[in-house]
Amino acid sequence: MTHEIQHLMQQLRLPGMRAAYEGIVSTKNLQSIDNDELLNLLLQAEWDERENLKASRRLQNAKFRIRASMEEIDFFTPRGLNKTQLLRFSDGSFVKNGENVLITGQTGVGKSFIASALGHQACQLGYKVNYFIAQKLFTMLRMSKADESYIRQIKRIEKQDLIIIDDFGMQPLDDMTRMMLLEIIEDRHQKCSTIIASQLPVDKWYDVIGESTIADAILDRLVHTSHRVELSGESMRRKKKD
Repeated sequence: MTHEIQHLMQQLRLPGMRAAYEGIVSTKNLQSIDNDELLNLLLQAEWDERENLKASRRLQNAKFRIRASMEEIDFFTPRGLNKTQLLRFSDGSFVKNGENVLITGQTGVGKSFIASALGHQACQLGYKVNYFIAQKLFTMLRMSKADESYIRQIKRIEKQDLIIIDDFGMQPLDDMTRMMLLEIIEDRHQKCSTIIASQLPVDKWYDVIGESTIADAILDRLVHTSHRVELSGESMRRKKKD
């Protein structure tokens, strides 16, 4: 009967349930567990297995440049990091409420790591996330205009619960790029969350975006519902080398 049950679980594609059942059988605990408890254990195992697979797919689809987690964030190195603020982000409420997070600071202070950790956490909580390096994002969108897939790409970005734009402001935006950014921010305003990481302080973004009317529109939508993480101090990468 045990082998028949295992075979049925395999045929029905219940890997979590099968693994749990095999574990219980191998430890010879089957007789000591009543029917309700056994059913609960098997169903919970299958639920956990499916949730883990979904989280793995979300992480893969996010296309993070680095792996990071909230537990790995360094709160000891002095860099102006507010631990209480960061831990409040852990429950994903900023994503649920469509709020933005703007992370600024000099190169090497950990902006990308923190942004990626928040993104990984959002994936674990069930949110759809996409990570982009700003320059590569805008290059991809330019190319999509040439092959007529631009609308599809913009719609895909719009459907993400959270997008991360890293290394923003490395160079001034031209007319096409600022209009693409406006479209992205406008589509997501008060509906979905955006994390932007930049070496430049927020008050310098106006000049990077250029064209006062467009810059005002973008920053009004970005900053109005944003949390600020303003980092300071020396490069952590340089300190590790030393």
